[in-house]
Amino acid sequence: MKRILTVQDISCVGKCSLTVALPIISALGVETAIIPTAVLSTHTMFKNFTFKDLTDEILPITKHWKEENIGFDSIYTGYLGSDEQIDIMAKLFDEFKTDDNLIIVDPVMADNGKLYPAFDMAFAKKMATLCAKADIIIPNITEASFMTGMEYKTSYDEAYIREMINRLAELGAKTVILTGVTYDEGSIGVMGYDRESDESYYYKHDKVNASYHGTGDIFSSTLVGGLANDLTWKEAIPIAADYTAKCIQLTVDDKDGRFYGVNFEEAIPYLLKRVGK
Repeated sequence: MKRILTVQDISCVGKCSLTVALPIISALGVETAIIPTAVLSTHTMFKNFTFKDLTDEILPITKHWKEENIGFDSIYTGYLGSDEQIDIMAKLFDEFKTDDNLIIVDPVMADNGKLYPAFDMAFAKKMATLCAKADIIIPNITEASFMTGMEYKTSYDEAYIREMINRLAELGAKTVILTGVTYDEGSIGVMGYDRESDESYYYKHDKVNASYHGTGDIFSSTLVGGLANDLTWKEAIPIAADYTAKCIQLTVDDKDGRFYGVNFEEAIPYLLKRVGK
């Protein structure tokens, strides 16, 4: 059984970050180790949430793992809350990288043209340096615009996306997977690009007209789990995209659907069929 390490925060209620990464990757038959970067009572769409930073625990955890000779087939980072955590992740990559494992960075920091409130341009530039150490990066268009210095646009053509992909590849990652690529109002897609083979792949599906917190985490976690099941990135993209859309649609159709996250649990049987489990 393969083992993945995922490093991100845990919102005790909220269906994002570790509360989706752990069950999704585990359901796909992969041992999932975690480093929680912070513990929140809920995600930040709620008011008056509690927050406990766990930065001081990260290095002692990894030191113990080194002493126990524990390694990982993939290391996957999501939301990182500070410059210090990015620096620690860079060291973790150096210590646990092997010739055979994958480093995967989802640079969670922005959406809809804006950085999240806790971040600034200096943070975005530092995140770009972490992406340089990755094998695969999974930004959305907003995050990509901040890391590449390109203007953020809501209306664009394929040339704009191609330029963005190329600039992201120049950061250093072998494979770029850009989410939220929309060329028309009725669909939304994902553009992947492999720098070494100069191969690109675009996948789109019908857009579900609803927005929920945590869907980017669901896509990335599903992609990571698919790769651990020996799918290629081109095979994993449509499964991750379709599963995410399925989760959103189930939530829209559920009269008791919760505002703060999607019904990803209900769609896990669908996911397992798509992966051949």
